[in-house]
Amino acid sequence: MRFKVSGKAAFAGTGSGHAGADAPTVIFVHGAGMDHTIWVMPARCFARRGYRVLAVDLPGHGRTRGPALTRIEAMSAWLAEVCDALGVTQAAVAGHSMGSLVAYRFAADFPARCRALALLGTSMPMPVADALLAAAADDHHAAIDMANAWSHSAGATLGGNRNPGIWMLSAGERLIERAGPGVFHADLAACNAFDAAAVGPVTAPTLVIAGDADRMTPLRAGIDVARSLPDARVVTLAGCGHSMLAERPNEVLDALTEIC
Repeated sequence: MRFKVSGKAAFAGTGSGHAGADAPTVIFVHGAGMDHTIWVMPARCFARRGYRVLAVDLPGHGRTRGPALTRIEAMSAWLAEVCDALGVTQAAVAGHSMGSLVAYRFAADFPARCRALALLGTSMPMPVADALLAAAADDHHAAIDMANAWSHSAGATLGGNRNPGIWMLSAGERLIERAGPGVFHADLAACNAFDAAAVGPVTAPTLVIAGDADRMTPLRAGIDVARSLPDARVVTLAGCGHSMLAERPNEVLDALTEIC
C-alpha cells in the first residue's frame, strides 16, 4: 500500500488484506538494511485473520522515500506519523532487531497507541562491532557478509530451509544488497547509539522472542530486556539464530499470534 508521510512517498505491506479501519491493527517493523518483505508470512496470516496489517518500509528502505533516519527516536516519531496518515489509533507493534528498538521506543513515546509489543531478536543496548560499522560506512560488501554470517545459526548455513526453495544465506545477502548507499550504516549506527535508559517506561504487554543460537542479540540479552519490563514473557527458539523469521518461521508466527 502506497501513501504519504509529510508529503513523501511511503509504503507498507498489507498481507494482501482488505480489513476496514475499525479492525485490530498490527504493525511490523523490519531490521537494519531490510524492508517489509521479511514479514510476508506473518503479514499474510494476520491479514487472513481479519487484522489490518502494516508491514512498513522505514524511510530510505524498500519503497519508502529517503533519506534513511539516523536515530531510533526519529523512526519512532515517523511511525506515529504513519499512524496519523492512515488513521490508526492503536496497534500491536512487532519489530525485529533494529525494528525491536523502534517498536520499544514507540511503546514508550506513545503508550496509548501501543496495545501490545513483540520484540524479536532484541538487545538493549544493541552494540555494533567496530569492524562492521567501519565496513558499512565505506559501503563495503564486507559489512553485508559479516552481518549475514553472524545472523544465522550454524545449522542455517548448511543450506537447508523449512521454506522450500529458499537458501537462507543467499536470501539474506540479496536483501541487504538492495539497500541504498549509506542506509545500512545509518541503521547500524542508530542501533549502536540507542540508550534504553533515556527512554520512558514501557507498560504494554510484551513478548520477547529470542534464539538460543543468536550471535547478534544473545538469548541472555533478550531475557534481560524482558526482566526490565512489568508485563513481559520470553519465547526461546532452540537452535535458532538472529534471522529467526527465516530459520523458524512457524514458531515465530505461533508466538506472535498469542500477543498481537
